[in-house]
Amino acid sequence: MLGRMFNMFGGKAAREGVASTVAVKGNRKATLNDSTGQIIDLTEEKVYDLDLKKKSFKVTTFAELRRQIEEARKKAEEDARKEQQQEEKGKPAERDPNQKEVEVDFDIRNTGQKKAINGFDTRQAVMTITVREKGKTLEQSGGLVMTSDMWLAPRIAAMKEIAEFDMNYARKLYGPMVAGISASQMAMVTAIYPMMKDAMAKMSAEGGKLDGTAIQTTVTIAAVRSAEQLAEESKGAEADIRPTGGGISGRLGGILAKKIGPKKDDAGKPRSTFMTMNTEVLKVATDVAQADVAVPAGFKENK
Repeated sequence: MLGRMFNMFGGKAAREGVASTVAVKGNRKATLNDSTGQIIDLTEEKVYDLDLKKKSFKVTTFAELRRQIEEARKKAEEDARKEQQQEEKGKPAERDPNQKEVEVDFDIRNTGQKKAINGFDTRQAVMTITVREKGKTLEQSGGLVMTSDMWLAPRIAAMKEIAEFDMNYARKLYGPMVAGISASQMAMVTAIYPMMKDAMAKMSAEGGKLDGTAIQTTVTIAAVRSAEQLAEESKGAEADIRPTGGGISGRLGGILAKKIGPKKDDAGKPRSTFMTMNTEVLKVATDVAQADVAVPAGFKENK
C-alpha cells in the first residue's frame, strides 16, 4: 500500500522537481509546466487536464472527482485493514481492540535567521506538529512529527489570491487539502495513517497565523519509533521491526518503519524520515490575461 502511495508521489519529476506557472483570474486557475497543465473553473465546477505535447485535454466535473475521492478512500482503508490483519495474523493477544486517542502538539519558532531568495528578503520560521498517544510522551508511544521550515517574505497580495482560490476549491470539492497534494492522494495517505489527517489539518489552521508569504518551504514528515520498539530492534529480535503493541506505536512502527525503513543511517535511531516536500516561489507577476487561464487554441477534447 505504501509502495503504491509513494509511486504516486515518486518518479523523476518528484525527485528532481518541476517548475510550474500558476495564474489566477476570477474563478479560474491555471497551472502549467513543460508537458502538462490543469485549469480549474469554480463556476463551471470542472477541471481541465491538459496534455501540452499532444495538444489535448480531458474534462472532469467536481461531482466525478468527489466520487473518485470516496472510492480511493474506501479502497485505501480496506487495503490498510487487510495489511494490518496480515501483520497480526496468529497474534490475536497482541492486538489492542480499542483505537488510541491522540494529542497534537503545535509549535512555531522564529529563528531570527534572514536571507535573500530569488530577489525576496526573507526570514526563517519553523513550524512543528507532533502527534502522539494521549497521556504519553512521543518517546513512550511513538508517533508522527511534521516539520515545516519556511522562509517568509513580507505578505504578497498576489500570492494571497492564489491561496484563497485553493481554499475555495477545497471547500467546494471535498475539504482541506495540503498544497501540492491532490485530494485523492491525501485520501490514500490519511487512510494508511489517520493521524496524518489531524496533523495536516492543524498545520493548515495554525499556518495562517504566520505573518508573511512563504517563498521557500521544506515539509518533512518523520515516523518516530517508541522506546519499546527501539529496545526490540537493539536485541535484533526481528529484522523488519514488527510492532510490539497496538495503537500509535504499533501502527507507525509496524507499517511505516517496516515498509520504508529504517534506512541504514536510521538503524538504532528513533526517527525515520519518510517524506520530504520542497516548494519554492521563483517570481511573482500581477498581469494576468484571460488567455492565461483558458484552454489553448487548437487543443482537442478527449472524451
